[in-house]
Amino acid sequence: MSPIESADVVVVGAGIVGAACAEALSADGRRVMVLDRGAPAGATTASGEGNVLLSDKAPGPELDLALASRRRWPELLDTLRDELGERLADVEWESKGGLVVAVNPDSVSPLRILTAAQREAGVEVRDLGQAAACAMEPHLTTGVTAAAHYPGDAQVQPVLAATAMLAAVRARGGLVHGGVEAEGLVVRGGRVAGIRVGGTAVPCGAIVNACGPWAGHFSVAAGAPIEVLPRRGMVLVTAPLPAVVGRKVYAADYVAAVSSGDVDLQVSPVVESTATGAVLIGSSRQRVGFDETLEVEVLRRLARSAIRLFPVLAGVPVMRAYGGFRPYTPDHLPVIGEDPRIPGLWHAGGHEGAGVGLAPATGRMLADLMEGRRPEVDPGPFRVARPALMAEVRT
Repeated sequence: MSPIESADVVVVGAGIVGAACAEALSADGRRVMVLDRGAPAGATTASGEGNVLLSDKAPGPELDLALASRRRWPELLDTLRDELGERLADVEWESKGGLVVAVNPDSVSPLRILTAAQREAGVEVRDLGQAAACAMEPHLTTGVTAAAHYPGDAQVQPVLAATAMLAAVRARGGLVHGGVEAEGLVVRGGRVAGIRVGGTAVPCGAIVNACGPWAGHFSVAAGAPIEVLPRRGMVLVTAPLPAVVGRKVYAADYVAAVSSGDVDLQVSPVVESTATGAVLIGSSRQRVGFDETLEVEVLRRLARSAIRLFPVLAGVPVMRAYGGFRPYTPDHLPVIGEDPRIPGLWHAGGHEGAGVGLAPATGRMLADLMEGRRPEVDPGPFRVARPALMAEVRT
């Protein structure tokens, strides 16, 4: 690690959320140091599909944050291009839209109820019948009974996006260190005064816990435990194909899987193309701690579910499979804000599978709160001191 006497803020975690927080803080003129025990953007962010979604969120605080983030993404990318140039700021942004499909009659009514509520909340969504859905996606199964088109859904390459934001932090005078583990806080007078790294103390005025699925572990080491848990997911990647899938397509029951707290395995088909021509196939959810085992049965279920949506995928070679951990909170809301137990300790995490999409608005909210500004989105629902996160306030 390069020598540094101090930082205004130390962000622990160099994934997409940590990078967005560091970018927003450095844009405010703060000197930021980012630490990660592994390679920057090398853990959960590298295992993500890069989704920037409105379609999978019911009206409420998370959708409000998603709408703000969707507005902010293009502005942020313009800023990165201006500061870094086109090459470093190329993050493979695609405003390709999303299609949610009902594949049985029982799914139609819940889907229509959801889309009506989302429209009221400001989401652009168009209800479609089977013919219109298949016209948009010619390889889609004809067993679709109804669908909804979301023009605002987008995709970004998450590693490129995180590294571009970290490059902007460096360009503004900040530091980014991989392979460096934060060992604990330095607390004086009841508030953060620094962070311990490699047996030495680095003075700072604030620390941001952006450790993704490991945020709960870091919070315990910091002496301010919060309930953030890992939830494992797996993805199949096909060999490059001709144009088969035009946008992100998933079954309507995926929304229920996202909001479920079940421990048992859940599989709901999610299929989307990439810039290389490969098709990504998800989605699974399991609460198995940090067990990294690639389970063959899970991969089989992913493949079967994708073929039911897109029969043309039968027989297509799978190039690889990978897994990762999503940071899960029991009430399915991110945690963004200062810890009331240790002033100067901030948390930004618990986004589960929505971290890429929610990252820009999360970073901006945290920076606004740190500066004493009123955030665009009400921060109350994301506060640290809520029953689902802190044992001492549970009833």
